[in-house]
Amino acid sequence: MFTNPVVRADAPDPFVTRAGDAWWMFHTNAAGRNVPVRRSADLVEWSEPEEALPELPAWADPGKTWAPEAIQLAPDRFVLYYTVAGRESGRQCVGRAVASEPQGPYRDESTEPFICQAELGGAIDASPFRDTDGTLWLLWKNDGNAIGVDTWLWSQRLSPDGLSLVGEPTKLLKQTEPWEGTLIEGPFFHRRDGRLFLFFAANAYDKETYAEGYAVCDGPAGPCRKAPENPILKTNQVASGPGHASMVESDGRTWLVYHAWPPGQEGATDPGRQVWLDEVVWTDGKPVVKGPTGGPQRRP
Repeated sequence: MFTNPVVRADAPDPFVTRAGDAWWMFHTNAAGRNVPVRRSADLVEWSEPEEALPELPAWADPGKTWAPEAIQLAPDRFVLYYTVAGRESGRQCVGRAVASEPQGPYRDESTEPFICQAELGGAIDASPFRDTDGTLWLLWKNDGNAIGVDTWLWSQRLSPDGLSLVGEPTKLLKQTEPWEGTLIEGPFFHRRDGRLFLFFAANAYDKETYAEGYAVCDGPAGPCRKAPENPILKTNQVASGPGHASMVESDGRTWLVYHAWPPGQEGATDPGRQVWLDEVVWTDGKPVVKGPTGGPQRRP
């Protein structure tokens, strides 16, 4: 059995992936690291963070390295997509870095941001996805709430090496529902029984109104339709502002990894946004999150 949170320190925007014989968690900068990475054998017990991205590229400023996600493209090739402050634009931009092991060290040898969209407020929350046909895609959000414009979730094909964009980007979704407030963010794709799900967080990250929802898409370039039952994860008595999740499957069970505040401590840095783990069951083809759960649960 285990009890949430599984990481009690500040570890916002957690992304978990399997590589080798371990689970790896990347999250927004904390404890003086650009990109913290943690290791686990069971999704419950996590190591202390190490540094996955020791050096930022010359075009980036430190201090706001957000929402990193990595994908394995070969046995000895991993690509990390991360959000960082772009010096020239003054906005958050997406960078990408390469390593030979899942924990890094990753190196970004680029001379400019991968995606910036400064005129739309910046680009954040990049999420890579390999579809069942082998094609690679990247999701991200334009940071419109930074300048008072719409926040769209975008999708674009990636080259096989993950280092270039192919074709043109597609707008998938923007904030439209009352529960979403002025923004949606933190997107990721998950395919289940042939259906493509687009999960996303919405509303202000430092408020109890932050929550998680999903849409169903015809393909990685859309169109996508939001679920009428949204949000599927929201504040309760034990966790506040849950969201910016990632999803993994282990031994036939599906798990959602997400951050949440202790109730009444929204916006505080200590303990900050802790990492929670809750099971997802699929009912009539729809994801149902059994959480936030504060009591004992059966381990993955």
